Amino acid sequence: MIVQETASMLTRDGVRLDADIYRPEQSGEFPVLLMRQPYGRAIASTVVYAHPQWYAQQGYIVVIQDVRGRGTSEGVFQLFAHELEDGVDTVNWAANLPHSNGYVGMYGFSYQGMTQIYAASGYPQALKTLCPAMVACDLYQDWAYEGGAFCWQVNLAWGIQLATETARLRRDEPAYRGLYNLSRHLPLYGEIPASPETFTNLAADSFYHDWLQQDQPGDYWRDLSPSTDNLDLPMLHIGGWFDTYLRGTVNFYRDMANRSSSPQYLIIGPWPHLPWGRQVGGVDYGPEAVNPIDELQIRWFNHFLKGIDTGLLQEKPVTLFSMGDNCWREFDQWPQGSSQSYFLTSTGLAAIRPDSGLLLPEDIIASMAAEEDEEDEEDEHILPDTVDVFVHDPFRPVPALGGHATLTPGSFDRRALDCRADVLTYTSDALHEDLHLVGNVFVEVYCEADSPSFDLCAILSEVRPDGSVWNFTQGYVRVNQPATPIRINLQPTCICIPQSHQIRLSLSGACFPAYPVNPGTGQPPSQTRLIDGRIITISLKSGNSFLSRIILSVDAE
Repeated sequence: MIVQETASMLTRDGVRLDADIYRPEQSGEFPVLLMRQPYGRAIASTVVYAHPQWYAQQGYIVVIQDVRGRGTSEGVFQLFAHELEDGVDTVNWAANLPHSNGYVGMYGFSYQGMTQIYAASGYPQALKTLCPAMVACDLYQDWAYEGGAFCWQVNLAWGIQLATETARLRRDEPAYRGLYNLSRHLPLYGEIPASPETFTNLAADSFYHDWLQQDQPGDYWRDLSPSTDNLDLPMLHIGGWFDTYLRGTVNFYRDMANRSSSPQYLIIGPWPHLPWGRQVGGVDYGPEAVNPIDELQIRWFNHFLKGIDTGLLQEKPVTLFSMGDNCWREFDQWPQGSSQSYFLTSTGLAAIRPDSGLLLPEDIIASMAAEEDEEDEEDEHILPDTVDVFVHDPFRPVPALGGHATLTPGSFDRRALDCRADVLTYTSDALHEDLHLVGNVFVEVYCEADSPSFDLCAILSEVRPDGSVWNFTQGYVRVNQPATPIRINLQPTCICIPQSHQIRLSLSGACFPAYPVNPGTGQPPSQTRLIDGRIITISLKSGNSFLSRIILSVDAE
């Protein structure tokens, strides 16, 4: 039997915050599990977690609170602005609830994950442990922007969602109807596409407009992001291979694991931002991919809030779902596999013919070099220098399909996209044995364009014997000052690519509307008009003089 009640507290500046509290009916004192969220506390993140009643049945007082200015809580909602002070005040209040034993743990994903970090950065004594899921401590590079490019579709959809809720709370029915309609039909084609006039008129106070204007790292982002200096609490970090904030999850875990004296555990499933299930995009990852997080969190909280030895600390701290063989694998630390490069080479027709662009593994290159030495020939003939040219047309940009940065994330068959002449493809031979990738993935390419600025989208896929092409990781970069080479950080991954399958790298100049189309002028998205878009010719160099390559982290198993 679970008893539910609604209770209120006052913040240090006198603002009332409301919460639903779920209690076990039995007598005694219990630890508190706290979630602070902006979407209406009745939802309680049940899109990915069990209902709070289930957590209360495990012997916890569960507090689900509306943050300032949301739900029925008083005050004005400003994205992340009050979460440190309000979080500390809420932890102290929760620790002193009737029948609380004074110990508080926090859980939640996305915004609810961020409220944990903000609260912990104020060091409330009662807060003993966190379970942050899908978060980012560097809000610029790990949340709002990727590789210097604005994460447009996700940011716009989220901005409209929060603004719609604001209009509902204000009882502004015309604004609510207008924003609700925008949420179903994102406004992508206005005069300044990244700054839709309709959205600005309906929600001029949305954080989205500030994020769009602040297109470079600096004081704005440092002040807004949570400080983790001297933070030292046990944490269970939770992520998904197709989550848009995976970079932030991994970076936060690695930072804490390197400097914290408290246990830091990480689990990453084959999931998007939501839901956390076995079917993601066009792939069923099997019964092992079914969401295990609720049971895992109870084991975690039982250990750190109840002092029960659940065996967690005898297990390896990193648990990753391996796609392909569809099983969980455990590691002593964030995996640093053996670095293996695949070099790009082609006949110069990688944008036209799928058999032109090749990926050659470094051991093949070494073997070719040895043969050249035996024949007393010059090494420069090992990989002939080649230029592949493709043209980005802003009128028909390469569309986004799956991945981590869209509203329909996951793995899909992208063979039709790879047939486009504005997509370069480089494909390996059929693998002679299973290839286990785990950890970080990078692409380095020698590339130039006929404009001051251009974008590069890099997608790594598995090519199956039937010819289908299934993406499993990707990255994006906006190039304003070309380096030599250009480095693209792809999402970390863990996947087994079976023998007889191939790997493919696809490169394009757009991924629309996941990111705004680069006009080629160097203007930021906030100033880029639809009419400003230029046709951009991009040349990629490969061969012995230009070692364009992908760098994989390979696990020998």
